Amino acid sequence: MNSNCAVFGCTITNRYTTMDTKALRQKILDLAIHGKLVPQDPNDEPASVLLDKIRQEKERLIKEKKIKRDKNASIIYRGEDNSYYEKFLATGEVKCIDEEIPFEIPQGWEWERIGNVFFVTKLAGFEYTKFFTKEALSASNPIPIVRAQNVRMGFFEENKNEAISEMLSNQLERSALNKKCLLMTFIGAGIGDTCIFPAERKNHLAPNVAKIEPLDDSISLDYAVFALMSPCGQRGVNAIKKSTAQPSLSMETIRKLLIPIPPLKEQKCISLKLSEALPLVEKYSKVQEEQNQLNVEIQYLLKKSILQEAIQGKLVPQIAEEGTAQELLEQIKTEKEKLVKDGKLKKSALTDSVIFKGDDNKYFEKNGNTEMNITDEIPFEIPDSWSWVRLNDICSYIQRGKSPKYSLIKKYPVVAQKCNQWSGFSIDKAQFIDPDTLSSYGEERILQDGDLMWNSTGLGTLGRMAIYCSTLNPYELAVADSHVTVIRAMKKFVLPQYLYYYFTSNTVQSVIEDKSDGSTKQKELATATVKTYLVPIPPLMEQSRIISKIEQLASIMRG
Repeated sequence: MNSNCAVFGCTITNRYTTMDTKALRQKILDLAIHGKLVPQDPNDEPASVLLDKIRQEKERLIKEKKIKRDKNASIIYRGEDNSYYEKFLATGEVKCIDEEIPFEIPQGWEWERIGNVFFVTKLAGFEYTKFFTKEALSASNPIPIVRAQNVRMGFFEENKNEAISEMLSNQLERSALNKKCLLMTFIGAGIGDTCIFPAERKNHLAPNVAKIEPLDDSISLDYAVFALMSPCGQRGVNAIKKSTAQPSLSMETIRKLLIPIPPLKEQKCISLKLSEALPLVEKYSKVQEEQNQLNVEIQYLLKKSILQEAIQGKLVPQIAEEGTAQELLEQIKTEKEKLVKDGKLKKSALTDSVIFKGDDNKYFEKNGNTEMNITDEIPFEIPDSWSWVRLNDICSYIQRGKSPKYSLIKKYPVVAQKCNQWSGFSIDKAQFIDPDTLSSYGEERILQDGDLMWNSTGLGTLGRMAIYCSTLNPYELAVADSHVTVIRAMKKFVLPQYLYYYFTSNTVQSVIEDKSDGSTKQKELATATVKTYLVPIPPLMEQSRIISKIEQLASIMRG
């Protein structure tokens, strides 16, 4: 038996998964910005010429007062010593930036700051956010706004829920979106997400998105967004973000981001190659997800089928020499009588319930002198050597846990619903009782190895079961809380793992809510219901063979 006592409860690892498509996507982008995706053409106009053109265009825009002069504008170049230097145009200061350069680039490429080749800005004042309303959508020609949720890594989603008026947008020209440009989220969870604004219609920036607008057409936007999406680009973003309660980037730090600039022709070749390759990766990813989901569903159905076959006596053959369940039940009755005599069990643990099949193939239950037809309760037929029995008749203890008085002293853990997962039993999420209250717990309430712990209240957790394993509890002992029913089988005759497989089967789990009491949101599995639950019991050795077979098949399914 595996250590978590839940062979089928573990998360399924798909052994057919052969490729990490996210890693592949990142690898392709990385090759692209290293100059290894397409060959270099020595006849291409080098990137240094492009950068000179951009500087000239920038000076023109400054003279026309369309943009302000950037006090941090600079030129990056490689010295005769092969080191990289940055010269700041305003002051003439030169400093070595070798430590900032992440990797070597091909001949004809250049490293450049975003701010030297793009105009970077944001919404002109937070005070205008109050105008971003749903009501503006009904105004004449509303202008959609662009928030962080509209900027996805690599693609743009238009905002159809909020807008500003055209009049206000015209007043805030600097932060209007009229032409193709890059957008980058600079505040919040999606920080660093970058896409191209397609300019299919006018939009307007919200306070958490930056506009990165090309100064001329010497830089391919497609290439630029791929560069910022690459591992190198994202490492750059992570290096400059402020690690506060709400991570953020400033416009100044965005302007300082470094990207490698190839010749324009090569930029276009890289973009074309990436535009061909990445959709194929995405397509493969979706196909793989579908296959993985199909494999999970198949394994789920196999699990259900295996358990159903097991509890109906169809998974392993019956062996006459192993005896019958009826003989087993007689042994249990004898053992219980002895335990009652020794004062280890209450007399109420003894019952006269006998379930049998009549000559008319109907099932009857005899309690004392009373006999009832229970055919309608029997969910399926079982082998002749098996018997139907009430759960209480094969257990020494069935009882809800008690409401604890909690304590911060980590000594005696309380097994609650969250400790019982389909992946097995875990003490990690347990709280602890006040050590002074331990004396109020009877000996029978201390959990024992092999105890079944059945979540008995609440939708979402109702019916979930695990087996208590003391090896998974580093503390001295454990108790259950009032939302968990403890089921302690007569382990000499009934194996807890067999009962676990029965109670986790579709036969039980599919009707668990129907057998529960209470409102829709507060379903509760009464202790009386648990005690009288019908269980198909094979001979002891067959129980063991069933468990072994299930574990074998589960191992094969896990690969």
